[in-house]
Amino acid sequence: MSDPNTTVGVDVGGTFTDLFHFDETTRTFRTAKVPSNRGDEAAGFLAGLQSFGAVADLASVVHGTTVGTNALLERKGARVGIITTAGFRDVLEMRRRDRKSTWGLSGDFMPVVPRDMRLEVSERTLASGEIRTAVDVAAVRDAAETLRDKGAEALVIVFINAYANPANEDAALEAARDVWPNEHVGCSSAILPEIREFERTSTATLNAYLQPVVGNYLAKLEAALASQNFDGRFHIVQSNGGVMSTAMARRIPARTALSGPAAGVIAAAAIAEAAGFPDVVTGDLGGTSFDCSLIVAGKTALSAQTTIDFGLVIRNPMIEINTIGAGGGSIAHVDAGGLLEVGPESAGSVPGPVCYGAGNDRPTLTDANVVLGRINADKPIGGALKRLDVEAAKVAIDTHVAQKLGLSVMEAAEAIVKIADSKMAGAIRLMSVERGHEPSRFAAVPFGGGGALHAGAMIKEVGLKAALVPRYPGVTSALGCIIADIRHDQVQTLNMQALGLDAAALGARMASEAASAHAVVKDARLAMERIDTVFELDMHYVGQTHTLAVPIDAAYDGGPVCVTEDMVKAAFEAAYQASFSRLLPGVPMRIVNLRTTAIGVRPRFDLAALAPTATGTVEAAQIGTRPVWFDGAWHDTAIYARLDLPVGSRIEGPAILEQPDATTVVDPDLSARIDKFGNLIMEPK
Repeated sequence: MSDPNTTVGVDVGGTFTDLFHFDETTRTFRTAKVPSNRGDEAAGFLAGLQSFGAVADLASVVHGTTVGTNALLERKGARVGIITTAGFRDVLEMRRRDRKSTWGLSGDFMPVVPRDMRLEVSERTLASGEIRTAVDVAAVRDAAETLRDKGAEALVIVFINAYANPANEDAALEAARDVWPNEHVGCSSAILPEIREFERTSTATLNAYLQPVVGNYLAKLEAALASQNFDGRFHIVQSNGGVMSTAMARRIPARTALSGPAAGVIAAAAIAEAAGFPDVVTGDLGGTSFDCSLIVAGKTALSAQTTIDFGLVIRNPMIEINTIGAGGGSIAHVDAGGLLEVGPESAGSVPGPVCYGAGNDRPTLTDANVVLGRINADKPIGGALKRLDVEAAKVAIDTHVAQKLGLSVMEAAEAIVKIADSKMAGAIRLMSVERGHEPSRFAAVPFGGGGALHAGAMIKEVGLKAALVPRYPGVTSALGCIIADIRHDQVQTLNMQALGLDAAALGARMASEAASAHAVVKDARLAMERIDTVFELDMHYVGQTHTLAVPIDAAYDGGPVCVTEDMVKAAFEAAYQASFSRLLPGVPMRIVNLRTTAIGVRPRFDLAALAPTATGTVEAAQIGTRPVWFDGAWHDTAIYARLDLPVGSRIEGPAILEQPDATTVVDPDLSARIDKFGNLIMEPK
């Protein structure tokens, strides 16, 4: 029988699987980091859970995954078939008339569904919702059978204007299900009932592209849990930072596209706000990528749609995350022009960096940090390796970088780190400076296996005021899985004039959407303090093409929602004035979409549970010294057991702080202190 008060957050990365175990009764926690088993993630997933004892004793497991992200970036999704309205089979290729190479004479973009797998049938729904031509269900069956025989693993039906009236799509879906061999069949109006043809087509298509991949992955995990007699609840983190059931993840896997990175941002936001840093830039450095996000006034930034890669657009609310190929496994090389590059190619977890001794001979960012003495070769994180091969890393850097650039091995290793630092700084500037934010107001929150190694560079390269390194940076994303609320977002196109608004009809629609969203949240069956409802209207002035998100301060209590024309007008003008510093008097307004969010607020995680219990001294926490290379020279550097440092400890750089899940570097020109939550606050001297 499971303990009803134990929850484990699990973040499966390309190199390590990170876990955070929390007992709500005793308010105690444990952490674990185990190697990810690439290709059989269920094995690493289960090994991590078993490190806490019997899996059957766990009440719930919440998982952040990068399976969807990787499938999209690597183009390793399922073979998909599309049935669409006659004349609209090329929407995926036409997109928004954008081009991968703006000034090129030819393009090389290939949609995830080739043209011969996109078939047309006769049907027509008008923008008003009127059915001009009923769908030919016999033609739908024939098309589905053709696509099935061509090897399609998933099928999606996308009809023009289906957001206004899904009747034709529903009829086609029923006909297709009669001949389709599996559950991977859906329609666009069930995935995204929203105006804009390309975005709806792309989102529905990518959802189908991920269904077999994510479905099979979750089935393996559920089978592994069942083999250990686990009878608790298993949930997935969404790209919007909320939690959903595995059933919902199977139906709409597009919502998991940024699942893993989103969990880390949620945890970083909570940690930073508690520590008194409401404005931060997060930096998650893993084995293959660096993910950064902006948090302003304690709030994460949500985007209505995200471009995962060129032409791969998902229109669902997602935390805004900028990802670059600069992780610990990113390979350093000298290009044809004689310039040093780091990434985007990665050694991954297999074979991994050269110092892992698993067959790779090309140097990575991790190899450079090992050679510089910043990573302790005798204490690798994760527990799989007993020691890192420093000499092999030196040989690789010398062969592939130093000799080609006329540098010493140490100079080449430092150059690799500086190039990676520069790329990370560029990603942070894109999220902050280039959006009009003054960097000196912000602190960095580095986490992941390697983020804390580069905290000093984030401060100095971007001009941030400080860096806040969480107490357990290597498992921050796993902590985020536990902190995250349950959340469900949905959208419905309305196309209504604001002038002469039928407020009663709008209020009834808002109540209906809220009831539907609440039902999804309640079905998660996790402990909640309450369910909050958030309404937004996408609006614009008549004649404009793009919409503005307008928050509507209206309450839902199970009955009709009270809303008035004046309320909607005032909300739109306030949002427009805030965004553009002006209004357009006399121009009528139009409501395009209604967005409804239900948030099941989880019991608050008391971050004081992470606070150090050590009562010793800074001197007692020092475990030795070793030479570490900074700015072209060796520095005798103090080494500390970070988890032994008591609250109030102050560390002067240069220093290295070691712990089982990560290593933190304090540069010579920085100092650091431990706050009441055990966070390390790093600032210029």
